[in-house]
Parts: sequence; structure tokens; C-alpha cells
Amino acid sequence: MEPQRPENFDVHGFLLPSIHSASPFFTHQPNQNTHAHLTEQWIRLILTYARHKRLFVLRVEDAEVPGGDWDEILRNERINRRIPPSYLSSLMAALVAKDLAVYEPAKQTRAVLLHWRLPEGWADVLHSWATATGQLNTILTFYEISDPPIPSPLSGIPIPLLRRAITILSRSNRAQIIGVADGEGVRFFTG
Repeated sequence: MEPQRPENFDVHGFLLPSIHSASPFFTHQPNQNTHAHLTEQWIRLILTYARHKRLFVLRVEDAEVPGGDWDEILRNERINRRIPPSYLSSLMAALVAKDLAVYEPAKQTRAVLLHWRLPEGWADVLHSWATATGQLNTILTFYEISDPPIPSPLSGIPIPLLRRAITILSRSNRAQIIGVADGEGVRFFTG
């Protein structure tokens, strides 16, 4: 017999905030103060959940996909609520406005690349990983970094985010982007 879990826990151990059980949380609120407060709550929930699940991309369509990666926070079946796509779109715009996400690909507003760790933080993680694994002065493809044979903190990192982290390292002379036969590569330097 499976142990009883509090109602605000999902099956993977993520603790949903109590506000997730409030019907108004799932709709745009006309009162500006209430709306601003709920937007901050949603931003915190989205980024915390994304970090917990290692999710990098949020799409407007995720509001309509039952059983998808985001279903646990974008729906609450107990109160028969789900976030409307238009409201999710406005939350995504708020994330972008706060530099906590970027539209990816650019020039569209249907999908964002989330910054649950800022690109500067990813740059530090990337350089620490390269140093710890003996990759300094070695040329690696972006694929080798984002899909390594041994899981790492960089496993699954989207290439646009990886590129931004490498660009940050390049500015401080800790990395150099290099053209390789099958795309782009990088060489890391001490720093």
C-alpha cells in the first residue's frame, strides 16, 4: 500500500504552494495588486518547478496538453481548474520582461527558454564542469556538452542557452567558440 501524501505533493515529491488550490490563481485578476501578486507567485512556481524537473522550455500549448511535462502545475483537477493559454502567455511575457526567460526561437511569443539558472550561472557551472572533468584546452562539440556519456549538471541544456553561457566565458577569456566539422565547438581555458 502506497503511503498517503498531502494533497499539495505530486508523485515526484514537488511541493505545490497552497495558493495552487485557490481557483483565482488560475485566472487573470482584474485588481492590479492582486494580479501583480499572483504573477509573482506564478513566476516563482514556474521557475522552481522547472528547476526541480530540469525543464527548460515552456510553450503556450503546454496549457492545453493533458499529461504533459507542465500538467502538474498548470492544472489542478481537484478544483477543476487549468490555466488558460492567454494567461500563460501573459506570464511568459512577464518572465521575459524580468529577464527570467527569453523567447526561443526569437521573434515569436509562443515559447520561452526559462532561466531558472541565469546564463551567468550556467557559465560558472560549465567552466567548473570543464575544469573538474579535465576538459581544459580540449575542443568539445556543443552536443558532447549537452548530451555527455556520463550525466552532468549540463545534461539536456538547450544549445541556445549553452551558446549564451559560452559567450559569457569568452568575454572573460575562459572559452573560445571554434568551428568544427559537425557544427560548433568550444575550447575552455583556465581562469
